[in-house]
Amino acid sequence: MPTRALHWFRRDLRISDNSALHRAATEADQVVPLYITSTWSGQHLWTGPPRQEFLCACLDSLARNIETLGGRLIFRSGDAPAVLRTILLDQKIDALYFNRDPDPHGRTVERNITALCRELGVACHPCKDVALHERDELLTNDGNPYRVFTPYSRKWLDAEKAPPLPKPRQLSTPPDLPSEPAPTLHTWGLHSLRTTLPPAGEHAARQRLDLALSSRLAAYRDQRDFPAREGTSRLSQDLRFGTLSIRTIYKKVAHALHATTSPATRENLTTFLKELAWREFYMQILHHFPHVLELEFNESYRGLPWHEPGPAFHAWKSGHTGFPIVDAGMRQLAATGFMHNRVRMITAMFLTKDLHLDWRLGEQFFMQSLLDGEIASNNGGWQWSAGTGADAAPYFRIQNPWTQSKRFDPDGNYIRQWIPELADVPSKLLHLPPPNGDPLATHYPAPIIDHATERKRTLVIFKSHLAQQR
Repeated sequence: MPTRALHWFRRDLRISDNSALHRAATEADQVVPLYITSTWSGQHLWTGPPRQEFLCACLDSLARNIETLGGRLIFRSGDAPAVLRTILLDQKIDALYFNRDPDPHGRTVERNITALCRELGVACHPCKDVALHERDELLTNDGNPYRVFTPYSRKWLDAEKAPPLPKPRQLSTPPDLPSEPAPTLHTWGLHSLRTTLPPAGEHAARQRLDLALSSRLAAYRDQRDFPAREGTSRLSQDLRFGTLSIRTIYKKVAHALHATTSPATRENLTTFLKELAWREFYMQILHHFPHVLELEFNESYRGLPWHEPGPAFHAWKSGHTGFPIVDAGMRQLAATGFMHNRVRMITAMFLTKDLHLDWRLGEQFFMQSLLDGEIASNNGGWQWSAGTGADAAPYFRIQNPWTQSKRFDPDGNYIRQWIPELADVPSKLLHLPPPNGDPLATHYPAPIIDHATERKRTLVIFKSHLAQQR
């Protein structure tokens, strides 16, 4: 008797090396490829127009790719359990396949879906796909989750990795199955911010991977901290939406690592692999300690006396703080939905240590603005910068925005790219507090705070708070 399966696309928007889709296509005669569009409207706490616009483009690409296999991507909208209940019953589905989500909300939905399948007598097949090592796979010798990255990364690097999977040869979707239209920004009541987005979809993601392997990753460790250079992989949004699998990335980088005879290249490629491990380290932190989305991971720092957001917060968000490297990062984010990772650290530490504003404010703003907004990594990065997270920078490590820009953008190329008001300012002046607190240029604001003063204030705040915890 022919079997009919449903593959529920979530954050795995590709046909190649897709764990759940591969299994569905292998085990069933017919596969219904389904995407469920969320129905919120207006502002969302954890996403925004750039990411939703990129999502729509990824879905358009996915739909075309599925058609090349003879199938059809079905769109439905609403609450996932309700939508799945209807389609499982109406289409007499025998088995449901989906890839597991690393976030708390996604896990809650999965528990509800598993119970639904049990009620309906439908086989339920959650698959591992987002991470090479997820949830409880890598634990300490005592069976506890890692809280420090270095020992975790050693075990991560040594652990056996699953190989990539082939894409299905064909997908046979019931021809009479109705579908809603693919979502657009208007679906969520949003309007384009005219952000310059990268090409979306599986083919574009693979092109970016090829470019990274051919011209960037061999010098990754040496170049990645300089925002004016093309020194990073630029694959983060592809991992976030699953247009590229972590297995494919790892295999290709590992192959390059084993093929090279250059010690420097090996070190650079290994550094990149450790960044993949950081991603999964933060995922396992979120899995075992989901309260980090609301509270400081380090209990000693809970209840810190953050300032109330006001004009300074708005200056930070809009890139008008008078600190060129900070403003360049925030303007890059607004224009592209991306910010260089070194600059993410600079801007995050400026918000928390110079402006004394709650890291949760920045965390949410980044999630609303970033194409690659990954809840676990974003939370981990913000808590690291604030000094409150797992294996975080100590509270007394406070980056100086002036010296950071001098070190990592010495010629001012990154600053000038995003702040045209500073086009004619000599490079050396871009990395120094302006005399008497004056603006560096016409139409550019004076620094809204004095870094040296605020650094001392931060040390007092943290020391006083820790003293009260004893």
